[in-house]
Amino acid sequence: MMKLFDEIPYIEGEGIILRALEDKDADALGRLTGNDDVYKYLPTFLFERQYDDMHEVIRNVYGDLFVNKESLILAVCDAADGEFSGLAEFYGYKDSIRKISIGYRLPEECWGRGIATRTVAAMVDYLYSVTDIEIITASTMVENKASFRVLEKNDFDLVVSGAEEDWGFDGPTLADKWIR
Repeated sequence: MMKLFDEIPYIEGEGIILRALEDKDADALGRLTGNDDVYKYLPTFLFERQYDDMHEVIRNVYGDLFVNKESLILAVCDAADGEFSGLAEFYGYKDSIRKISIGYRLPEECWGRGIATRTVAAMVDYLYSVTDIEIITASTMVENKASFRVLEKNDFDLVVSGAEEDWGFDGPTLADKWIR
């Protein structure tokens, strides 16, 4: 079994591919990160929103963030045409207990098409079949019912509802905690 962060993976799922971000993704990534509706249910401090220049995001995403095993961000792409369809992220790595958290963000035009569900399924399959990960967790804002359904469809169990967390907003964020 391989350890997560040994390499930047290329993951094939049902109708999607998760791959390293490339320069050609910069414009679509910029449209994604510039859409406040996409990020209203996400922490304010996500890596890709810390830069104005998406080429800089792509240049730096596999630097210290990856080397220090803090986060692994992949492009979600349509398998048929290769079009950028969002981001998939592995974060919160705890090697000693073989645990990782997962997240994703998709542009609005990709909502309601099953892409998030298939992205999570591909991430879970990769983690359990290729790496030594044994515990996968996820967090969602209580209000984010779409992500609630995505995790349920992927056999995640809700273990804590309405936990107060710091997601970078003015006050605490109420989050649901999931495990698989």
